[in-house]
Amino acid sequence: MEAPTYRRIGDHTETVELDYDPARITYARLLEIIWESHTPDSRNVSGQYMHAIFYHDDEQRQMAAASKITHAEKTGRSVTTEVLPLRSFTMAEDYHQKYILKQHADLMQEMLRIYPQHRDLVASTAAARLNGYAGGNGSHDQLSRELSNLGLSTAGKQILTGLIRR
Repeated sequence: MEAPTYRRIGDHTETVELDYDPARITYARLLEIIWESHTPDSRNVSGQYMHAIFYHDDEQRQMAAASKITHAEKTGRSVTTEVLPLRSFTMAEDYHQKYILKQHADLMQEMLRIYPQHRDLVASTAAARLNGYAGGNGSHDQLSRELSNLGLSTAGKQILTGLIRR
């Protein structure tokens, strides 16, 4: 069987790599979130932005393939999201990392105070959360629950809260 060809922009498909703790969330639940978080019946226009779930092992492959079938049956729509083996993962260039957060200088300064090394900023889950909130993702209730754990000053908390209210 020939390996799928899914890398069309140079040799990359833009994606995210997710590290998770199976004691806190199951792979099955992550798959549910994936199906809820994109439009799996839309046509893949390019390999760069294709819809795909990349698996690490045969168990993940089987679970992802089964969830794809379940989602198609549940919605009554054809699913174009592909289930493919992960070949490699390369971090995006520095200028792509925490891109939205970098547009908010005050919040970025808060994170640089905590994470002066860029690699630490990139690896920070708090910075990832801030990046998401700064992009308008998440609810005010969600932010209220975790605001005290993000390492922000009082002023930083006010700035971030203001972004969510927009």
